Amino acid sequence: MASPVPTGDIPSLFSSRRRRLLTGRHSRLVSSLSTVVVLGVLSAIVFYAPGGVAFRHFFFDPHQMWIALVGSHQGLASVGKGIVTNVWMFSLCEVLVLIFGLLLAWVRISRAPVLAPLRALATIYTDVFRGIPILLVFIIVGFGLAELNIGWISHQTPAFYGCVAITLTYTAYVAEVYRAGLHSVPHGQILAARSLGLSQPATMRQVIFPQAVRTVIPPLLNDFISMQKDTALVSILGIVEAVQSAQIDAAQNFNDSGLVVAALLFLLMTVPLTRLTDRLIAKDRTRRLAGAA
Repeated sequence: MASPVPTGDIPSLFSSRRRRLLTGRHSRLVSSLSTVVVLGVLSAIVFYAPGGVAFRHFFFDPHQMWIALVGSHQGLASVGKGIVTNVWMFSLCEVLVLIFGLLLAWVRISRAPVLAPLRALATIYTDVFRGIPILLVFIIVGFGLAELNIGWISHQTPAFYGCVAITLTYTAYVAEVYRAGLHSVPHGQILAARSLGLSQPATMRQVIFPQAVRTVIPPLLNDFISMQKDTALVSILGIVEAVQSAQIDAAQNFNDSGLVVAALLFLLMTVPLTRLTDRLIAKDRTRRLAGAA
């Protein structure tokens, strides 16, 4: 049974709580004021700069932004439809990268002698696709595979080649994230699992992987945020996605407001994922500090 709090300590407890509340309110007030000041300065620059009128006309014209979003009457460009291409390509590539990245990480950490050639190939693959800029990967895959003339592989759509290039590049990054997470599990727990009679696959499935998942989720989400933005590079293969649609609209209407619309749509996709990443990182930090205490 917990011992009661001494009567003399009750006023000090209430005083401490009141100080914390006042400090929290003061911090929120200061942060709100600083935000208002920063936004006010930026607005003043946009509205009162010598070229402010031209800047607002070419980048923040509401009418042109709406035309860019829904498409012109000719139907040649629509940023709203283009972002759908970015979304489905990102969603498909995310699933493929999660699967192939885990397989690649498992090969790299495996110590089975029979997998030695695969480990060497996995290491070379990771080094190559983490070292080559993704733009060059798009060019090599998108135009190189078509030139090889290998059956159905050389007769696919640009969207297929774009997904292949994204998957190849980000599998290398995600595999390293997986590998770091798997190596973060204390070796003593692995030895304990093996001493209990668990096989290596069972140890991986029941002991190592569940703990590694908590560690790798935040960096994985960061990689997927980058992947969302890199889907805009598929336009080099002739795919009309959001950014390419905005550029077509700018060429038609001599106004760049469509580019701002595309940027806002990408922000609508990435900001929630960014906040989720921050929340998971803070939650994991709290859990680790609690465990250390």
